[in-house]
Amino acid sequence: MECTVKWAGEGKFIGETGSGHAVLLEGAADLGGRNHAPRPMELILVGAGGCTAYDVVLILKRGRHAVEGCEVKLTSERAETDPKVFTKIHYHYIVSGRGLKHDVVERAIKLSADKYCSASIMLGKTAEITHDFELVELGA
Repeated sequence: MECTVKWAGEGKFIGETGSGHAVLLEGAADLGGRNHAPRPMELILVGAGGCTAYDVVLILKRGRHAVEGCEVKLTSERAETDPKVFTKIHYHYIVSGRGLKHDVVERAIKLSADKYCSASIMLGKTAEITHDFELVELGA
């Protein structure tokens, strides 16, 4: 895996991934950013959320469970001093579908957290990571 990050002036950078995609990112306003793009640390949280959401949906679908939606809301705390690593991250999953069982969704989340989500497992080296979830039953 590879990427290139290029300075685009005025506190902005463009990240180009090895798979050919681009994302704009920016520093905080007190460091020259203008609040036009996500901060690098925000993108790390987005990546972790995307990684685990992908896992949970895939695990449920492979088990032939009727999952129709998965949202993950992440909240975090960072160290007060440099390097300002994440020290706590909480994942709140909202999983929707038909007839989903609590224990099945809980297992999918645990598999993602303990085995499959590389981003979360990596962040767990500096942060205390917690999870909870809610199920939303969709009508027929």
